[in-house]
Amino acid sequence: MTTVTSHLEDGIRTVTLNRPECLNAINADLLTDLHRALAAGNADPETRVMILTGAGRAFCAGYDLKAFADITSSRESTSSYVHAAQEVSREIALNEKMVIGAIHGWAVGAGLEWAINCDLTIMARSTRCFMPEIALGIAVTGGATAVLPKLVGLQRAKELILFGERFDGGIAQDLGLVWKASPESEVMSQALQTAKRIAKLPRKSVAAFKRVINRSFQHDVETAMDLEGEAAVDCLLTPETQARVKKLATGKIQVREFRMAG
Repeated sequence: MTTVTSHLEDGIRTVTLNRPECLNAINADLLTDLHRALAAGNADPETRVMILTGAGRAFCAGYDLKAFADITSSRESTSSYVHAAQEVSREIALNEKMVIGAIHGWAVGAGLEWAINCDLTIMARSTRCFMPEIALGIAVTGGATAVLPKLVGLQRAKELILFGERFDGGIAQDLGLVWKASPESEVMSQALQTAKRIAKLPRKSVAAFKRVINRSFQHDVETAMDLEGEAAVDCLLTPETQARVKKLATGKIQVREFRMAG
């Protein structure tokens, strides 16, 4: 089974994370497949707009901790993995095709970062969101260190990243992290409706608009991604991080122990 599916209809390409048995947790195959699907959509003249979503009960539960040993087997493999994750964010945020996020279930870690990377994100109110990286000894990626302070303010961004505060889709909308919070049953239909509106707009002006507004708003995101990448590789390779991830992956630490500020 492919870890990512891509379907084009009427100029709308729907890219779906497809590891529903593990809440679309990210492994090396998913990163490769997702990057290819997004890059293909961005390069395809028939694709006018993309929808990014997840199969099953979640959008994305973050990194697959069971694959952690393979990821960190060497500095080269770790660097390759982190680079692949950052390239996904670049395809979403810094290319010219508009990307609509249709988010439900779980949006955790890199999954939450990808949701924020989307141009217009529609999130189920019941979606559970948080960034567990710091508690695990890992650095955030996806340009979050540049984008989050602009969206929610510097102090709140530090809180979200440092303490891994948990929140739902309704709070995500209140914080300005997503465009709309909706009932889960309506998320995909609203994403399609939005995509159809965008698909009817002049292609060149939409591409120019996204390029200019995102580059202006995120003028420092490339620098942030480079710095994040270096930090992520260094953190992933530390013994403390590897011990924490191993405990969580084997159930010796429960995800619920990573408490959030109220």
